[in-house]
Amino acid sequence: MTTDSSRSSTTPGGISTFKGQERALRSDRLGTGGLLLSVLAATAPLMVVAGVMPTTFAVMGIVGQPLLFVVLGVVLVLFGIGYAEMSRHVHNAGAFYAYISRGLGGTAGASAALVALVAYSALQVGIYGIFGFEVAGLFATYADLELAWWIPALAAALVVGALGRLKIDVNARVLGVLLIVEVALVVIFDVAAVADPGPQGLSLHAFNPDTLTGAGLGTALCFCIAAFLGFEQAPVYAEETSRPHILVPRVMFLAVGGVAVFFALSSWALTVATGPAAIVGEARQQSARLLFTLTEARLGGTFTDVLHILFVTGMFAALLSFHNVVARYAFAMGREGLLPAAFGRTTGASGAPGTGSLLQTAVSVLVVAAFAVADDKPAGDPTAPVLHLFTWCGNLGALGVIVLMAAASLSVVVFFARRGAVGAQAWRLVTSALAGIALLVIAGYTVRDFDVLVGAGPGSALSWALPGIIGLALVIGLLQGLVLRSRAPEAHARIGLGNEAFQLEKAAEKTP
Repeated sequence: MTTDSSRSSTTPGGISTFKGQERALRSDRLGTGGLLLSVLAATAPLMVVAGVMPTTFAVMGIVGQPLLFVVLGVVLVLFGIGYAEMSRHVHNAGAFYAYISRGLGGTAGASAALVALVAYSALQVGIYGIFGFEVAGLFATYADLELAWWIPALAAALVVGALGRLKIDVNARVLGVLLIVEVALVVIFDVAAVADPGPQGLSLHAFNPDTLTGAGLGTALCFCIAAFLGFEQAPVYAEETSRPHILVPRVMFLAVGGVAVFFALSSWALTVATGPAAIVGEARQQSARLLFTLTEARLGGTFTDVLHILFVTGMFAALLSFHNVVARYAFAMGREGLLPAAFGRTTGASGAPGTGSLLQTAVSVLVVAAFAVADDKPAGDPTAPVLHLFTWCGNLGALGVIVLMAAASLSVVVFFARRGAVGAQAWRLVTSALAGIALLVIAGYTVRDFDVLVGAGPGSALSWALPGIIGLALVIGLLQGLVLRSRAPEAHARIGLGNEAFQLEKAAEKTP
């Protein structure tokens, strides 16, 4: 197959580009299963069940967390209806920013691109903190070896970086094995909790709407919606599937529906195991040990030991999933002039975005190293900066993705309105508008309660400085878009077009 820049090359079922295959991701690498496993791995189900759920029960005092997952599942299905329809028209590894570009223009797309790059980078880097701490804990427990948390964190960054340069279908197999085993163990716990309930029996009290009251509801929304992050990544892999217009929407709905049901049932199982009346108190006392305490009582020490190991491998799967997404955003941005052109090329036979992968590896290593230098605590103490790395970056990234989803909902409405398809797409536009409003409300709660989310004091500078990073990325991206529109209008016009831009260039070259 030719890679000459003056000739056209096409992969079967793929997107034609005369720029050559080094400027295109390899198509037909992912089917429904591989794509679904790739996006679900980012949700890190065991990390959510063992970490996010007890924290939400403890800090927010909201017993109705299972119902909250159902409500958020409905909101995200509403979001997915328009988002999925957009994916039938736009196949671009830039996903969010490509959609926003098509609806709101190239300048808004440039802003969304930088927000996405920062948000997903933060989500990935934050996990290294808790990952390193948990791996160090395993070494201390089973090998009687004291390790600083940053040693396994840096080692994982290098391994993830190496895997990120391989074929995406190889990555999907790694993610798939880890995810399936992880989910199976959580399901076993759920069944065990139902078979051996706490003192209140098989109570459905956690699904009572009265349980969704109190000052902590808004912050609980922020915690729980972060657990869903991953399903929206399906369009990032659109160029690497054979039938993106079919597979991407299918995977998004399978992912968001599966995640909502899985998390609702698993959080309900926690309330059943302790009793709804006791779940908040137990979560405050046990914290992240809650799940493991409950499994040890019902399933024994060996099962709990395996669960601890899968807790770590699940986080590794999430690290790899987010790494792949960031690398593809960097690739799409490089291809369209929002990053240096080197980022817009793939690597060798793997067809992976190698330069983007290298960028995210470097960012991860630098951030972990910076937190390691700031670490003045003894080994085994996660109070700082391990938890800071996890909570600061995790909530920063979640805020960025929520903002992107709200903007994408608006862009869906504008995109189809401009195409004169309001009548044909009316119900999709209504669901997108409703989802956008709900997401803006959640974003507002997230900014308002950011001090609680990151465990800072009410007057802490973190409550505005960390959300300010997303705001700064948004503004810098807007400025970049405006500069491109003024100085390089042709490059500005390509924002969000992906490989389609190559075809426009080719047509222009043929025009006298």
